[in-house]
Formats: sequence, structure tokens, C-alpha cells
Amino acid sequence: MSAPKYSIIIPVYNRPDEVRELLDSLVQQTYKDFEVVIVEDGSQVSSEQVVNQFSAKLNLRYFAKPNEGPGLTRNYGAEHASGDYFIFFDSDCLIPSTYMEIVHDSLGAHWLDAYGGPDAAHESFTSIQKAISYSMTSVLSTGGIRGAMIETDKFHPRSFNMGFSKAVFRATSGFSNMRFGEDLDMSMRIKGKGFITGLIKDAFVYHKRRTDFRKFFKQVHNSGIARINLYKRHPGTLKAVHFAPAFFVLFIIIGIIGLCFGSWYFAALLLVYFITVFVDSLVQYKSLNVAFLSIVSVLVQHLGYGTGFIKSFWKRIVLKKPEFVAYKDNFYK
Repeated sequence: MSAPKYSIIIPVYNRPDEVRELLDSLVQQTYKDFEVVIVEDGSQVSSEQVVNQFSAKLNLRYFAKPNEGPGLTRNYGAEHASGDYFIFFDSDCLIPSTYMEIVHDSLGAHWLDAYGGPDAAHESFTSIQKAISYSMTSVLSTGGIRGAMIETDKFHPRSFNMGFSKAVFRATSGFSNMRFGEDLDMSMRIKGKGFITGLIKDAFVYHKRRTDFRKFFKQVHNSGIARINLYKRHPGTLKAVHFAPAFFVLFIIIGIIGLCFGSWYFAALLLVYFITVFVDSLVQYKSLNVAFLSIVSVLVQHLGYGTGFIKSFWKRIVLKKPEFVAYKDNFYK
């Protein structure tokens, strides 16, 4: 059998049910010239039995290794892959049936050494998952930095939906050992090597993200921490938009203090913002429940990211502390 053109690499940690849904979506692909490499990253709940159920339907390989985090696990998959181009998904993604065809055709028409794609909410997602998807993709919450309003050649691919050539992997040595922000670190290093990168807007995936707001808060809090760690590794990459959630946290604090002294100005501004979020989400999802939950999700996102950013800014930049080794064990918990 000849080597496949593409290798889809998926790091997994205690997610057999998600792996089943992901593999089922890959079976439906209209373009078939790919292999799937599943790498179990020290899981206590193995996905091997689920993977074996798809062995006759997909060109599929399964590996198990000690826990090292997502970046090094993706590297392990790449080292054992036989394709010429590596594509990475998170285990909590569902892949539209035309995804591989879109990527193949796009790379044939306009070559990219590395690409990323956007994400969307599937109709089967819970209301909370749709609300979280809204807060992570809406211009009202992320400012369009995740692909909605950005020039395609300035887009930084993220690991839930990204791909790069074997040549890129060899030149960069793959992902770093960062537990948070390792995908942006990889994107920055790819660009630094002079490779051609970009966004394939039609190559979207359905990304489940977190299933409740507590887990979502922890995820975005660690992302806020990672933003400063990325800045320390890549000076000049910290932009004004990255400070927005931190200012939001301060804005809320000022608003609460203002209310204590009888001033409604800041609270009124927040109310206008949340009403705008509600209406925008309602137009997008046609659901009052999702629209209300989108307000909560946006609030959680800003507070989580903002507090993580402030904490990291204080420790890394003001106090000049080293990178947060203590956060290495938090990724999957």
C-alpha cells in the first residue's frame, strides 16, 4: 500500500466517547487519501477498544504513551506518521464530510506550508456548548482574532484545526512542551522560519470545547496565563486586543465600586454590551436559551482570560518570575 498523502494526528486523554464521534465523522469524508494516527497520552480510560472498531473503515494506527501533554503527544504522532502533510484535530471535534476535500483542493490551488481553519457549533451541541462556541468565535467577544475578521495570511493556526507539511515539522522540531498556548507558539515559530501560512476559511470543524462553565473558566484562565508566556518567548507579539479582557475585569471592579457610591454609569455600559451579545446570539442561533447562556459565557470568558492575564502579567513581567512550571499539570484536569 502506498503512503497516504495526509496524516491526521489526534492526541487523546480519557476521551473514548469523543474519539468514537470523531472517527465516525472521518469515515464520512469525501476525500479518502489519509491515515489517522491516534496517540493516547497516558489515559486512565483507554480509547483502544473504540479505535479497533474503526480499523476496517479507516487507515488507522493507535499508540499509547506516558502523559506528556498535547504538544509532545502531537510530535509523537508526527514522528510515527507516514503522510507528507500532517493535520491535527482535538479529540472533541467533529469533522464535516467535505473537510479533507476542501483542504486538498485549497492546497492544490494555493499552497500553504501551514494552515488553520475556523470552528463552528454543530446542531447536536448542548445549549452551553453553543454559547461557549459563540463567545469563542464572535467578534463581540474575541475581536475577530480567531479568524472571523482577520486577513488570512496573518492568521495563527490553532491546534484543534491546523495542518503543516513534514518539512515544517522537521524545520521546527514540532510543538514545544508548553501545556497552554503551545499551538500559538508553534504558529509563531513556523512564521519565524519563513514558511507560508494562512487560513482556509471553508475548512471548519465543529469544536465542542468545554461542557460546563467551570471547565470553560479554567480553560480561558490558563489561556490568559499563556498569552504572557508567549510574549516572553516571542517579544513583540502582545497586541492591544489581548489586554481587552483584563480591562474588562477592571471595568467590572470599577462598576461595582461605582454602584456602591450610587453611580450607574459603568453598569449601564455593561448592560448595553450584554444586550448586544444577547441579540447577536439570538440572531445566530434562534434560541432564547442559547442567547441568555451566551451572556454568561462571554462574562466567564472575559473574567477567566482577564484574571489569568493579570496574574501572569504581574508574576512574569512585574516580578520577573520564570515560566509557570506549576501549570504544566493542569491541562487535562
